[in-house]
Amino acid sequence: MTDDICRGRKPVTDLLTKSPSRCAKLIIANNVRPPFLDELLDMARAANVTWQIAAPEALDKLSGGEKHQGVICRLTQAKTLDLDSFLKSIDPKSPALAVILDHIEDPHNLGAVIRSAEAGGASCVIYAKRRSAVPNDTVIKTSAGASLRLPLIPVSNITQTIERFKDSNFWTVGLDAEASESLWTEDLPGRCALVIGAEGEGLSRLVKNSCDILRKIPIKQEGVSSLNASVAAALGIFEWSRVHCR
Repeated sequence: MTDDICRGRKPVTDLLTKSPSRCAKLIIANNVRPPFLDELLDMARAANVTWQIAAPEALDKLSGGEKHQGVICRLTQAKTLDLDSFLKSIDPKSPALAVILDHIEDPHNLGAVIRSAEAGGASCVIYAKRRSAVPNDTVIKTSAGASLRLPLIPVSNITQTIERFKDSNFWTVGLDAEASESLWTEDLPGRCALVIGAEGEGLSRLVKNSCDILRKIPIKQEGVSSLNASVAAALGIFEWSRVHCR
């Protein structure tokens, strides 16, 4: 799997129409036929993106054997946002949601969280530089292109990042299956940094202790101990959105 491509018809067409500056070159398999071929070329010309026709085997190699549906975009280097710049850019009087991921390792989960974050009105998604999934082709595809639009902030230390948000007048809310209070106990704060734990392990001890508030998602069925990280994140994101994005 390569990190500098976008593959598949829907992700590539979204890229060309919504984030053309991220497309360095469009590569089309020589078995792609009109009308889709014509649509691709029209979008490439409109976005001033260079393109080439290549054998399907060349696209197979570029995608590492993953399905590409006859079209791949090579991506320009992503511009990740600096945490200091982000915190300075946020209106101190307006509601804002940041999603902080405590070492989520599955790129499918990362992509799903980013997609929910964009849909729910979050301002950014923060992830760890080490021991964490990073934005790549799988993340782009799973996020339906949201990872190319929503600000993503890599950080070295999640605990220190939580403290930075506190200093910027955010409440930090960790989702934890062992918390005493439910996510529905009371409304989430307007300026909220929602912290999501890793698959299986959940929040680390240090991260859990750093959060202002811990909330659990109530699960009624016995034998179900926790939810998938991306599902838990979506519930938290849209609970915040329910109150603050009317």
